[in-house]
Amino acid sequence: MPAVLGLLWALLAAAFLAALLLEQAQAQARRSGGGVGFFQDLIRYGKTKSDCEQRPAWLRLFDVPKRWFTHFYVVSVLWNGFLLIWLIQARFLRGSLSSWLQHLHHALSRASQNEDIESECFSALLVLLLLWLHSFRRLAECLCTSVFSNGVLHIVQYCFGLGYYITVGLTVLCQVPSNFRSGEELSVQICWYHIIGIVMYIWASLHQHRCLVILANLRKSKSGKVVNLSHSIPFGDWFERVSCPHYFAELLIYVSMAITLGFHNVTWWFVVMYVLFSQALTAVLCHEFYQNRFSSYPKHRKAFIPFVF
Repeated sequence: MPAVLGLLWALLAAAFLAALLLEQAQAQARRSGGGVGFFQDLIRYGKTKSDCEQRPAWLRLFDVPKRWFTHFYVVSVLWNGFLLIWLIQARFLRGSLSSWLQHLHHALSRASQNEDIESECFSALLVLLLLWLHSFRRLAECLCTSVFSNGVLHIVQYCFGLGYYITVGLTVLCQVPSNFRSGEELSVQICWYHIIGIVMYIWASLHQHRCLVILANLRKSKSGKVVNLSHSIPFGDWFERVSCPHYFAELLIYVSMAITLGFHNVTWWFVVMYVLFSQALTAVLCHEFYQNRFSSYPKHRKAFIPFVF
């Protein structure tokens, strides 16, 4: 596997697992009357940051609007679209990657030990396309569906998000073996795991969209006009089982990409582990927010994964 990228995602997954465990420990302290410190200010955003009462003025200097989430998907659409175009040119149109991208690719990727290099190349191309489509849909939802409040996020979270979508696109590109021959025509061979991965991707994406529409409609009138920016209890679709089904759907989308790569791609499973722990951390904070804000909040709902967590 690409050792550098694999190590990077493994470290990120471990860091967010540690943050999740620390948050669980601090949750016990808060229930015992403890305060909210710098760590909590760093990991929270949006509605969950409202629990950080009496934040020092110097911490507020690092706040940026939560609606800047849109920038993440703008960057992803442009950058991963660029990578997708270059890869299509290199594999289908007998073109070649630009020199700097070739050097980056050879530095981060690995030579394939599999005789079926074409299959690996096509799988990576499919996943890069799925990643671009996911980013495009999320950008469209940010612009046309979601209703952002006046919530904020930390500037560190903002910079991390921008870097994330650049790095994840490079990670997909570097699943193309370094010993593939640029300009050699790529044969299209659909495998059974491509079909399973794409079907799962579509299923998870549809549910994520439905859940985001439900959240947006809580702030709109029947005519579609925004009438408030307050928080309410969402109902419908996967909200009947978990507090943050859109985060669970995000995890399933990345699992579907791992399946599309053929199950065996270790680097991408590290990406999945990162998504698991990062989304779980945010889901736990949101679940806590709902429970503290609404006394009538459904007791049977889990935070992130139905019936499990």
